[in-house]
Amino acid sequence: MIVRAPRATVESAMGGLRRSGKAGVRTSFSLADEGDGTRIAWTCTQDLGASAFGRLLSLVRRSGPCEALARDLESLREPAKGTSSMPGTGRWSSFRTHRFDASLTPEQRAQIEKLESLSYVAGKSPAPDVPTIRVHDRARAQPGLNFYTSGHAPEAVLMDMDGRELHRWSYDFRRIWPDFPVGNELPSTQFWRRAYLYPNGDILAIYDGLGIVKLDRSSKLLWALPCRAHHDLEVMPGGDIWVLTREAKLARDVSGDVPVLEDFVSILSPDGKERKRVSLLESLVSSPFAAQLRERAGRARFTLGANTLAVLDGTHEKLDPAFRAGNVLVSFLTIDTLAVFDLEKKTAVWVKTGGFVAQHDPKLLRGGSMLLFDNQGRGKESEVIEMDPATGREIWTYRGTAESPFYSETCGTAERLPNGNTLIVESDGGRAFEVTPDKTIVWEFYNPHRAGEDGRYIATLFDVVRLPPGFGARWIAN
Repeated sequence: MIVRAPRATVESAMGGLRRSGKAGVRTSFSLADEGDGTRIAWTCTQDLGASAFGRLLSLVRRSGPCEALARDLESLREPAKGTSSMPGTGRWSSFRTHRFDASLTPEQRAQIEKLESLSYVAGKSPAPDVPTIRVHDRARAQPGLNFYTSGHAPEAVLMDMDGRELHRWSYDFRRIWPDFPVGNELPSTQFWRRAYLYPNGDILAIYDGLGIVKLDRSSKLLWALPCRAHHDLEVMPGGDIWVLTREAKLARDVSGDVPVLEDFVSILSPDGKERKRVSLLESLVSSPFAAQLRERAGRARFTLGANTLAVLDGTHEKLDPAFRAGNVLVSFLTIDTLAVFDLEKKTAVWVKTGGFVAQHDPKLLRGGSMLLFDNQGRGKESEVIEMDPATGREIWTYRGTAESPFYSETCGTAERLPNGNTLIVESDGGRAFEVTPDKTIVWEFYNPHRAGEDGRYIATLFDVVRLPPGFGARWIAN
């Protein structure tokens, strides 16, 4: 790092940092002049010791004295100039985003703050030089409208099959929560990870790991809840909202004195009040599958990484009692696992592992099979798999070709359309495409939102949902 301070000042500060070191921690520093500042090169190693046998989660590998040292070094930087909070309206009160625990040490509090600030990078891939709609086979593509969220801004867009924008919703994070304890530079404040469109034009939107909001079709704020919502949600027929939430906390019976990022399923009322919250971590630990997952959980540094929530409707209960109505199907990224939970009994009732890695978006199809976006099961190639949920046998797969490669390290969705085609979102590449059962691409869309010199980067395309052709016709016309 570069510190905007004379070398003598930095050397004095470094001496204090060396003297404040802890047992088992070894540090080394070297300093060099860099323009009007000083470059610091440093290393820090710590003997963490052996973790307790049987913990579901391993120790946080990037926490402890070395992390504290990094924060101390960062504090030597000159504060950024010209920074200010965005203006907010209304009357606001401060609030905590995790439950207060008086026993937390300063180090544990810092670890919790770091876990709560985890987020995606808004865009990461080079942008291809292609039109927004590259393929549209009108005879074979499923007709309709497309509703999408993107890493370019906290916005959602409704467009037709030719890429023409019909409506847009947006809302700035700091207008809702001007005092939320995260920096404006956190990517999650700058996009919506997921959105849901109601028939009347209202939407729900998730600022990933921060909160959930409801807007009307004119982007007027209806309500907001800073519940650390993330990744996915589902709206039930009665209006209740089921959403993934998380909390950075100490789970001492699971991870000792090391904070973890604990996932929950929260059930909200239509007006955004929390009715119920169930811990997925505790439900796994108390289930018959805990021992089976222990080895996989050892690879998870600080979270199981829940990234998908699907509420089951009971259609597949005859295949397996675990698939009864009201149970939820969840994908866990860091342990490469799918699980079904009974929220009433607060336990996992079905678990599936396989060759898929860092997977997203599992869903049960009407015929009894399961569709899944497998991000990294084939290394640097992604695939969409339709499989038998009981045996894991592959029924259908889509993989890229040399002419049309397919890979998204993160995110990604796959949706089986009414005409039998499959709509796939290659998130990191900013691309969505529809394929027939014989794997022919009949519709292909590239995110029009670009950044960098000459539009070098393409924004992440988090989700694209195909809606019926007449969806929202009245309010779109108005």
